Amino acid sequence: MAELGARARAAASVLAITSTADKDAALAAAADLLEARTELVLAANAADVARAEATGTAATSVDRLRLSEARLAAMAAGLRHVADLADPVGQVVAGWVRPNGLEIRQVRVPLGVVGVIYENRPNVTSDAAALCLKSGNAALLRGSSAALRSNQAIASILREGYGKMGVPADALILVDDTSRDSAVEFMRLRGVIDCLVPRGGPSLIATVLEHATVPYVIDGDGNCHVYVDAAAELDMAVAIVVNGKTQRPSVCNATESLLVHASVAPRFLPAVAAALEGVALVGDEVSRSILGADRVGPATEEDWGREFLDLRLSVKVVADLDGAIEHIARYGSGHTEAIVTADLAAARRFQREVDAAAVMVNASTRFTDGEEFGFGAEIGISTQKLHARGPMGLRELTTTKYLVTGDGQIRV
Repeated sequence: MAELGARARAAASVLAITSTADKDAALAAAADLLEARTELVLAANAADVARAEATGTAATSVDRLRLSEARLAAMAAGLRHVADLADPVGQVVAGWVRPNGLEIRQVRVPLGVVGVIYENRPNVTSDAAALCLKSGNAALLRGSSAALRSNQAIASILREGYGKMGVPADALILVDDTSRDSAVEFMRLRGVIDCLVPRGGPSLIATVLEHATVPYVIDGDGNCHVYVDAAAELDMAVAIVVNGKTQRPSVCNATESLLVHASVAPRFLPAVAAALEGVALVGDEVSRSILGADRVGPATEEDWGREFLDLRLSVKVVADLDGAIEHIARYGSGHTEAIVTADLAAARRFQREVDAAAVMVNASTRFTDGEEFGFGAEIGISTQKLHARGPMGLRELTTTKYLVTGDGQIRV
Protein backbone atom coordinates (compact mmCIF):
# COMPACT_ATOMS: atom_id res chain seq x y z
CA MET A 1 0.00 0.00 0.00
CA ALA A 2 2.86 2.36 0.83
CA GLU A 3 4.39 1.74 -2.61
CA LEU A 4 1.07 2.50 -4.34
CA GLY A 5 0.78 5.65 -2.27
CA ALA A 6 4.26 6.79 -3.27
CA ARG A 7 3.39 6.30 -6.93
CA ALA A 8 0.18 8.30 -6.53
CA ARG A 9 2.04 11.10 -4.76
CA ALA A 10 4.62 11.26 -7.56
CA ALA A 11 1.88 11.40 -10.19
CA ALA A 12 0.08 14.15 -8.27
CA SER A 13 3.17 16.36 -8.49
CA VAL A 14 3.12 16.05 -12.28
CA LEU A 15 -0.65 16.47 -12.60
CA ALA A 16 -0.60 19.71 -10.62
CA ILE A 17 1.24 21.39 -13.50
CA THR A 18 -0.26 19.43 -16.41
CA SER A 19 -1.99 21.64 -18.96
CA THR A 20 -5.72 21.64 -19.49
CA ALA A 21 -5.23 20.55 -23.09
CA ASP A 22 -3.23 17.49 -22.06
CA LYS A 23 -5.74 16.49 -19.41
CA ASP A 24 -8.62 16.84 -21.84
CA ALA A 25 -6.79 14.82 -24.50
CA ALA A 26 -6.16 12.04 -21.99
CA LEU A 27 -9.82 11.93 -21.01
CA ALA A 28 -10.90 11.80 -24.65
CA ALA A 29 -8.47 8.97 -25.39
CA ALA A 30 -9.70 7.05 -22.34
CA ALA A 31 -13.31 7.49 -23.47
CA ASP A 32 -12.51 6.20 -26.96
CA LEU A 33 -10.75 3.14 -25.55
CA LEU A 34 -13.57 2.41 -23.13
CA GLU A 35 -16.04 2.32 -26.01
CA ALA A 36 -13.70 0.27 -28.20
CA ARG A 37 -13.32 -2.36 -25.47
CA THR A 38 -16.91 -2.59 -24.37
CA GLU A 39 -16.99 -6.37 -24.77
CA LEU A 40 -13.92 -6.80 -22.57
CA VAL A 41 -15.45 -4.75 -19.77
CA LEU A 42 -18.84 -6.45 -20.07
CA ALA A 43 -17.19 -9.88 -19.87
CA ALA A 44 -15.38 -8.89 -16.68
CA ASN A 45 -18.58 -7.44 -15.27
CA ALA A 46 -20.58 -10.55 -16.16
CA ALA A 47 -18.17 -12.60 -14.04
CA ASP A 48 -18.66 -10.22 -11.12
CA VAL A 49 -22.44 -10.31 -11.49
CA ALA A 50 -22.53 -14.10 -11.73
CA ARG A 51 -20.48 -14.41 -8.56
CA ALA A 52 -22.70 -11.92 -6.74
CA GLU A 53 -25.88 -13.74 -7.75
CA ALA A 54 -24.39 -17.11 -6.80
CA THR A 55 -23.64 -15.86 -3.30
CA GLY A 56 -27.17 -14.52 -2.78
CA THR A 57 -26.39 -10.80 -3.09
CA ALA A 58 -29.52 -8.63 -2.86
CA ALA A 59 -31.06 -7.61 -6.18
CA THR A 60 -30.55 -3.90 -5.49
CA SER A 61 -26.82 -4.47 -4.90
CA VAL A 62 -26.57 -6.52 -8.09
CA ASP A 63 -28.23 -3.64 -9.94
CA ARG A 64 -25.51 -1.28 -8.68
CA LEU A 65 -22.89 -3.75 -9.86
CA ARG A 66 -24.30 -4.57 -13.28
CA LEU A 67 -23.00 -2.83 -16.40
CA SER A 68 -24.57 -2.75 -19.86
CA GLU A 69 -23.67 -1.26 -23.22
CA ALA A 70 -25.82 1.73 -22.35
CA ARG A 71 -24.16 2.23 -18.99
CA LEU A 72 -20.70 1.92 -20.51
CA ALA A 73 -21.64 4.43 -23.20
CA ALA A 74 -22.81 6.77 -20.43
CA MET A 75 -19.48 6.32 -18.64
CA ALA A 76 -17.58 7.22 -21.82
CA ALA A 77 -19.86 10.22 -22.34
CA GLY A 78 -19.14 11.23 -18.75
CA LEU A 79 -15.39 11.24 -19.44
CA ARG A 80 -15.93 13.50 -22.45
CA HIS A 81 -18.30 15.75 -20.52
CA VAL A 82 -15.71 16.26 -17.80
CA ALA A 83 -13.14 17.09 -20.49
CA ASP A 84 -15.49 19.78 -21.81
CA LEU A 85 -15.89 21.43 -18.40
CA ALA A 86 -13.87 24.46 -17.36
CA ASP A 87 -10.62 23.58 -15.62
CA PRO A 88 -10.80 24.84 -12.03
CA VAL A 89 -7.03 24.79 -11.51
CA GLY A 90 -5.64 28.30 -11.58
CA GLN A 91 -9.02 29.99 -11.37
CA VAL A 92 -8.85 33.23 -9.40
CA VAL A 93 -11.39 33.12 -6.59
CA ALA A 94 -10.69 36.65 -5.42
CA GLY A 95 -8.08 39.36 -5.80
CA TRP A 96 -7.36 42.69 -4.17
CA VAL A 97 -4.66 45.24 -3.43
CA ARG A 98 -3.81 46.25 0.12
CA PRO A 99 -3.14 49.89 1.10
CA ASN A 100 0.58 49.06 1.31
CA GLY A 101 0.58 47.95 -2.32
CA LEU A 102 0.61 44.16 -1.78
CA GLU A 103 -1.31 42.36 -4.52
CA ILE A 104 -3.17 39.31 -3.20
CA ARG A 105 -4.89 36.65 -5.28
CA GLN A 106 -6.68 33.54 -4.04
CA VAL A 107 -6.42 30.80 -6.68
CA ARG A 108 -7.64 27.21 -6.98
CA VAL A 109 -5.08 24.39 -6.77
CA PRO A 110 -5.46 20.59 -6.68
CA LEU A 111 -5.86 18.75 -3.39
CA GLY A 112 -3.10 16.30 -4.38
CA VAL A 113 -4.05 12.62 -3.91
CA VAL A 114 -7.74 11.85 -3.59
CA GLY A 115 -8.56 8.46 -2.13
CA VAL A 116 -11.91 6.88 -2.86
CA ILE A 117 -13.11 3.70 -1.20
CA TYR A 118 -16.36 2.40 -2.63
CA GLU A 119 -18.69 -0.57 -2.91
CA ASN A 120 -20.20 -2.40 -5.88
CA ARG A 121 -20.53 0.43 -8.42
CA PRO A 122 -17.85 0.12 -11.14
CA ASN A 123 -18.97 3.36 -12.79
CA VAL A 124 -17.41 5.14 -9.80
CA THR A 125 -14.02 4.05 -11.15
CA SER A 126 -14.38 6.13 -14.30
CA ASP A 127 -16.28 9.00 -12.66
CA ALA A 128 -13.70 9.44 -9.90
CA ALA A 129 -10.77 9.05 -12.25
CA ALA A 130 -12.12 11.67 -14.65
CA LEU A 131 -12.89 14.26 -12.01
CA CYS A 132 -9.56 13.76 -10.27
CA LEU A 133 -7.58 14.06 -13.51
CA LYS A 134 -9.37 17.20 -14.68
CA SER A 135 -8.86 18.84 -11.29
CA GLY A 136 -5.16 17.94 -11.30
CA ASN A 137 -5.34 15.22 -8.65
CA ALA A 138 -4.11 11.64 -8.59
CA ALA A 139 -6.91 9.14 -7.93
CA LEU A 140 -6.10 6.31 -5.53
CA LEU A 141 -9.08 3.99 -5.71
CA ARG A 142 -10.05 1.00 -3.62
CA GLY A 143 -13.22 -0.77 -4.76
CA SER A 144 -14.99 -3.81 -3.34
CA SER A 145 -14.26 -7.46 -4.00
CA ALA A 146 -17.68 -7.77 -5.64
CA ALA A 147 -16.65 -5.45 -8.50
CA LEU A 148 -12.94 -6.27 -8.66
CA ARG A 149 -12.85 -7.69 -12.20
CA SER A 150 -14.95 -4.82 -13.55
CA ASN A 151 -12.83 -2.20 -11.79
CA GLN A 152 -9.60 -3.77 -12.98
CA ALA A 153 -10.79 -3.77 -16.60
CA ILE A 154 -11.96 -0.15 -16.47
CA ALA A 155 -8.86 1.11 -14.67
CA SER A 156 -6.53 -0.67 -17.09
CA ILE A 157 -8.28 0.93 -20.06
CA LEU A 158 -8.24 4.42 -18.56
CA ARG A 159 -4.56 4.13 -17.60
CA GLU A 160 -3.72 3.10 -21.16
CA GLY A 161 -5.65 6.06 -22.54
CA TYR A 162 -3.78 8.44 -20.24
CA GLY A 163 -0.43 7.01 -21.25
CA LYS A 164 -1.17 7.38 -24.96
CA MET A 165 -1.46 11.13 -24.45
CA GLY A 166 1.62 11.51 -22.27
CA VAL A 167 -0.24 11.86 -18.97
CA PRO A 168 1.09 9.65 -16.13
CA ALA A 169 -0.78 6.35 -16.02
CA ASP A 170 -0.47 6.56 -12.24
CA ALA A 171 -2.93 9.42 -12.32
CA LEU A 172 -5.23 6.45 -11.63
CA ILE A 173 -4.14 3.66 -9.30
CA LEU A 174 -6.51 0.87 -8.32
CA VAL A 175 -5.81 -1.11 -5.16
CA ASP A 176 -6.34 -4.79 -5.97
CA ASP A 177 -6.30 -5.98 -2.34
CA THR A 178 -9.93 -5.84 -1.22
CA SER A 179 -9.45 -7.25 2.28
CA ARG A 180 -10.69 -5.37 5.33
CA ASP A 181 -7.11 -4.99 6.55
CA SER A 182 -6.18 -3.24 3.31
CA ALA A 183 -9.17 -0.92 3.68
CA VAL A 184 -8.02 0.14 7.14
CA GLU A 185 -4.45 0.59 5.90
CA PHE A 186 -5.80 2.68 3.02
CA MET A 187 -7.60 4.97 5.46
CA ARG A 188 -4.39 5.56 7.37
CA LEU A 189 -2.15 6.73 4.53
CA ARG A 190 -1.24 10.00 6.20
CA GLY A 191 1.12 12.01 4.07
CA VAL A 192 -0.27 10.32 0.96
CA ILE A 193 -4.05 10.80 0.80
CA ASP A 194 -5.05 14.45 1.06
CA CYS A 195 -8.79 13.75 1.03
CA LEU A 196 -10.63 10.44 1.46
CA VAL A 197 -14.14 9.95 0.08
CA PRO A 198 -15.90 6.77 1.27
CA ARG A 199 -18.86 5.70 -0.85
CA GLY A 200 -20.74 2.85 0.73
CA GLY A 201 -23.11 1.67 3.39
CA PRO A 202 -23.22 2.22 7.14
CA SER A 203 -20.56 -0.41 7.88
CA LEU A 204 -18.02 1.30 5.63
CA ILE A 205 -18.79 4.72 7.09
CA ALA A 206 -18.46 3.30 10.61
CA THR A 207 -15.07 1.85 9.70
CA VAL A 208 -13.91 5.22 8.38
CA LEU A 209 -15.09 7.03 11.50
CA GLU A 210 -13.26 4.51 13.70
CA HIS A 211 -10.02 4.04 11.80
CA ALA A 212 -9.29 6.86 9.33
CA THR A 213 -6.36 9.12 10.12
CA VAL A 214 -6.53 11.10 6.86
CA PRO A 215 -8.97 13.95 6.16
CA TYR A 216 -12.27 12.65 4.81
CA VAL A 217 -15.58 13.83 3.40
CA ILE A 218 -18.47 11.50 4.17
CA ASP A 219 -20.69 10.45 1.29
CA GLY A 220 -23.59 9.82 3.64
CA ASP A 221 -26.90 7.97 3.74
CA GLY A 222 -29.82 9.35 1.80
CA ASN A 223 -33.02 9.18 3.83
CA CYS A 224 -34.69 11.53 1.36
CA HIS A 225 -38.21 12.84 2.05
CA VAL A 226 -40.94 14.17 -0.21
CA TYR A 227 -43.51 16.36 1.55
CA VAL A 228 -46.83 16.78 -0.26
CA ASP A 229 -48.25 20.10 0.93
CA ALA A 230 -51.87 21.17 1.25
CA ALA A 231 -51.40 23.31 -1.87
CA ALA A 232 -49.76 20.56 -3.94
CA GLU A 233 -50.86 19.74 -7.47
CA LEU A 234 -51.63 16.09 -6.72
CA ASP A 235 -50.95 14.58 -10.14
CA MET A 236 -47.54 16.24 -10.10
CA ALA A 237 -46.95 14.93 -6.59
CA VAL A 238 -47.75 11.36 -7.64
CA ALA A 239 -45.30 11.57 -10.54
CA ILE A 240 -42.55 13.00 -8.33
CA VAL A 241 -42.98 10.36 -5.62
CA VAL A 242 -43.11 7.48 -8.09
CA ASN A 243 -40.02 8.72 -9.91
CA GLY A 244 -38.11 9.31 -6.69
CA LYS A 245 -38.91 5.86 -5.33
CA THR A 246 -38.92 3.57 -8.38
CA GLN A 247 -36.70 5.06 -11.10
CA ARG A 248 -33.65 3.56 -9.37
CA PRO A 249 -34.37 2.56 -5.79
CA SER A 250 -30.84 1.37 -4.96
CA VAL A 251 -29.19 4.81 -5.00
CA CYS A 252 -28.71 7.41 -2.27
CA ASN A 253 -30.96 10.07 -3.86
CA ALA A 254 -33.98 7.77 -4.10
CA THR A 255 -37.02 8.84 -2.09
CA GLU A 256 -37.31 6.82 1.13
CA SER A 257 -39.97 8.71 3.10
CA LEU A 258 -43.28 10.32 2.14
CA LEU A 259 -44.95 13.01 4.25
CA VAL A 260 -48.48 14.13 3.37
CA HIS A 261 -50.50 17.08 4.67
CA ALA A 262 -53.62 15.83 6.49
CA SER A 263 -55.98 17.91 4.34
CA VAL A 264 -54.97 16.13 1.10
CA ALA A 265 -54.10 12.70 2.49
CA PRO A 266 -57.54 11.11 1.85
CA ARG A 267 -57.32 12.03 -1.85
CA PHE A 268 -53.59 11.72 -2.42
CA LEU A 269 -52.67 8.52 -0.62
CA PRO A 270 -54.97 6.18 -2.61
CA ALA A 271 -53.70 7.67 -5.87
CA VAL A 272 -50.03 7.39 -5.00
CA ALA A 273 -50.43 3.91 -3.48
CA ALA A 274 -52.00 2.68 -6.72
CA ALA A 275 -49.16 4.19 -8.73
CA LEU A 276 -46.53 2.63 -6.44
CA GLU A 277 -47.33 -0.90 -7.57
CA GLY A 278 -44.73 -3.31 -6.24
CA VAL A 279 -43.55 -0.91 -3.53
CA ALA A 280 -44.00 -2.06 0.08
CA LEU A 281 -45.39 0.68 2.29
CA VAL A 282 -44.99 1.12 6.04
CA GLY A 283 -46.73 3.97 7.80
CA ASP A 284 -48.37 5.62 10.76
CA GLU A 285 -51.89 4.92 12.03
CA VAL A 286 -53.49 7.62 9.89
CA SER A 287 -51.99 6.41 6.61
CA ARG A 288 -52.92 2.83 7.52
CA SER A 289 -56.49 3.84 8.26
CA ILE A 290 -56.78 5.53 4.85
CA LEU A 291 -55.13 2.80 2.79
CA GLY A 292 -55.85 -0.25 4.92
CA ALA A 293 -53.58 -2.47 6.98
CA ASP A 294 -53.21 -4.89 4.07
CA ARG A 295 -51.55 -2.19 1.94
CA VAL A 296 -49.54 -0.41 4.63
CA GLY A 297 -47.62 -2.18 7.34
CA PRO A 298 -46.86 -0.56 10.70
CA ALA A 299 -43.77 1.66 10.64
CA THR A 300 -41.26 1.22 13.43
CA GLU A 301 -39.18 4.02 14.91
CA GLU A 302 -36.23 2.66 12.93
CA ASP A 303 -38.21 2.81 9.66
CA TRP A 304 -38.58 6.59 9.86
CA GLY A 305 -34.81 7.07 9.68
CA ARG A 306 -33.90 4.18 7.42
CA GLU A 307 -32.33 4.33 3.97
CA PHE A 308 -34.13 1.34 2.45
CA LEU A 309 -32.33 1.26 -0.94
CA ASP A 310 -35.17 -0.97 -2.05
CA LEU A 311 -38.80 -0.86 -3.19
CA ARG A 312 -39.97 0.14 0.26
CA LEU A 313 -41.30 3.50 1.46
CA SER A 314 -42.30 4.97 4.81
CA VAL A 315 -45.48 7.09 4.85
CA LYS A 316 -46.68 9.57 7.45
CA VAL A 317 -49.56 12.04 7.56
CA VAL A 318 -48.61 15.35 9.18
CA ALA A 319 -50.83 18.15 10.43
CA ASP A 320 -49.05 20.95 8.58
CA LEU A 321 -45.76 22.29 7.21
CA ASP A 322 -44.41 22.61 10.75
CA GLY A 323 -44.96 18.89 11.27
CA ALA A 324 -43.14 18.04 8.05
CA ILE A 325 -40.15 20.22 8.90
CA GLU A 326 -39.98 18.79 12.42
CA HIS A 327 -40.12 15.20 11.13
CA ILE A 328 -37.33 15.86 8.62
CA ALA A 329 -35.20 17.56 11.27
CA ARG A 330 -35.52 14.47 13.46
CA TYR A 331 -35.09 11.71 10.89
CA GLY A 332 -33.46 13.25 7.81
CA SER A 333 -29.87 12.43 6.89
CA GLY A 334 -29.02 15.83 5.42
CA HIS A 335 -28.96 14.58 1.82
CA THR A 336 -32.01 15.70 -0.19
CA GLU A 337 -35.49 16.85 0.86
CA ALA A 338 -38.36 17.91 -1.40
CA ILE A 339 -41.67 19.74 -1.14
CA VAL A 340 -44.49 19.62 -3.68
CA THR A 341 -46.58 22.76 -3.45
CA ALA A 342 -48.08 25.65 -5.39
CA ASP A 343 -47.76 27.89 -2.33
CA LEU A 344 -44.69 30.09 -2.87
CA ALA A 345 -44.48 31.07 0.79
CA ALA A 346 -44.52 27.42 1.88
CA ALA A 347 -41.87 26.56 -0.70
CA ARG A 348 -39.60 29.37 0.43
CA ARG A 349 -40.03 28.50 4.08
CA PHE A 350 -39.29 24.81 3.42
CA GLN A 351 -36.10 25.67 1.54
CA ARG A 352 -35.04 28.13 4.21
CA GLU A 353 -35.68 25.96 7.26
CA VAL A 354 -34.89 22.43 6.10
CA ASP A 355 -31.23 21.60 6.74
CA ALA A 356 -29.98 19.42 3.87
CA ALA A 357 -27.40 19.46 1.11
CA ALA A 358 -30.16 19.89 -1.49
CA VAL A 359 -33.74 21.10 -0.97
CA MET A 360 -36.09 20.65 -3.91
CA VAL A 361 -39.35 22.36 -4.82
CA ASN A 362 -41.65 20.46 -7.21
CA ALA A 363 -38.89 18.13 -8.41
CA SER A 364 -37.76 14.57 -7.79
CA THR A 365 -35.05 13.84 -5.23
CA ARG A 366 -33.30 11.88 -7.99
CA PHE A 367 -31.90 15.14 -9.39
CA THR A 368 -29.29 15.47 -6.63
CA ASP A 369 -26.53 14.17 -8.81
CA GLY A 370 -23.32 15.57 -10.24
CA GLU A 371 -24.28 14.97 -13.86
CA GLU A 372 -27.79 16.37 -13.38
CA PHE A 373 -26.31 19.47 -11.70
CA GLY A 374 -24.02 20.01 -14.68
CA PHE A 375 -20.81 18.82 -12.99
CA GLY A 376 -20.18 16.04 -15.52
CA ALA A 377 -20.12 13.49 -12.72
CA GLU A 378 -19.51 13.45 -9.00
CA ILE A 379 -16.97 11.84 -6.75
CA GLY A 380 -19.58 11.62 -4.01
CA ILE A 381 -22.46 13.47 -2.41
CA SER A 382 -21.34 15.03 0.83
CA THR A 383 -23.77 15.29 3.71
CA GLN A 384 -21.18 17.16 5.75
CA LYS A 385 -20.86 20.94 5.97
CA LEU A 386 -17.10 21.52 5.92
CA HIS A 387 -15.22 21.99 2.61
CA ALA A 388 -17.88 20.33 0.46
CA ARG A 389 -21.63 19.76 0.65
CA GLY A 390 -23.85 18.02 -1.87
CA PRO A 391 -22.55 16.60 -5.19
CA MET A 392 -18.76 16.91 -5.28
CA GLY A 393 -17.55 18.00 -8.69
CA LEU A 394 -14.36 19.62 -9.95
CA ARG A 395 -14.45 22.66 -7.69
CA GLU A 396 -14.82 20.49 -4.57
CA LEU A 397 -11.66 18.60 -5.57
CA THR A 398 -9.57 21.74 -5.27
CA THR A 399 -8.40 23.90 -2.42
CA THR A 400 -6.98 27.40 -2.63
CA LYS A 401 -3.73 29.15 -1.97
CA TYR A 402 -2.88 32.84 -1.77
CA LEU A 403 -0.44 34.37 -4.24
CA VAL A 404 1.01 37.57 -2.80
CA THR A 405 3.14 39.96 -4.88
CA GLY A 406 4.99 42.92 -3.47
CA ASP A 407 7.75 45.34 -4.42
CA GLY A 408 9.83 45.28 -1.26
CA GLN A 409 7.21 45.73 1.46
CA ILE A 410 8.23 44.81 5.00
CA ARG A 411 6.01 44.60 8.06
CA VAL A 412 6.57 47.05 10.87
